[in-house]
Amino acid sequence: MAFQSRFQNLARCVAECVYTCGDEVINEERALEAAFQLLAEPRQRKGIVYVIGNGGSAGIASHFSNDLMKALQIPSQTFFDTNLLTCLANDLGYENIFSYPLQHYLKPNDLLVAISSSGKSPSIVKAAEIAITRQTPLITLSGFQATNPLRQLGQLNFWIGRNDYGLVETAHFFLLHTIVDLWNEPSTSRVEYVQSR
Repeated sequence: MAFQSRFQNLARCVAECVYTCGDEVINEERALEAAFQLLAEPRQRKGIVYVIGNGGSAGIASHFSNDLMKALQIPSQTFFDTNLLTCLANDLGYENIFSYPLQHYLKPNDLLVAISSSGKSPSIVKAAEIAITRQTPLITLSGFQATNPLRQLGQLNFWIGRNDYGLVETAHFFLLHTIVDLWNEPSTSRVEYVQSR
């Protein structure tokens, strides 16, 4: 029963996800609409969606970036080349591995998706702050404490209220995959809204 119990806990995590636009708590439908709109704009304005995370969140970021490019035809990029990561970590400190390249590449017509289970990873928070200074839209996915710094920075925020890396990471992956899966779903008016923009 361990797997079934764990799965039920994961389902509760997703069901209890808190969505915010800035400081305003919104419902799931508005969160999906906002996500679709934010993802559609870089494609329409010739921008790029940058997706970042550490550890397990890096795997989620890479998968989401692949899905954006292949399934949704939205230009996307990560900064997970090992030569680049080790160079920046060695020369500038690990906390700068994402903020440094984003200082050179990020534009207002891009989008940054920042993933951190704790919401406290310095490398992720510093990158999110670059997005703010560049007036680039920011989507965050975090967990653990409701007051984590990453959650305070995003234009759209997905927060999983658990102190469990496995559940938070899996919930983040499920949420992002659902966004991709629903993008072309003909039965949802949310997609019609995005496609009409």
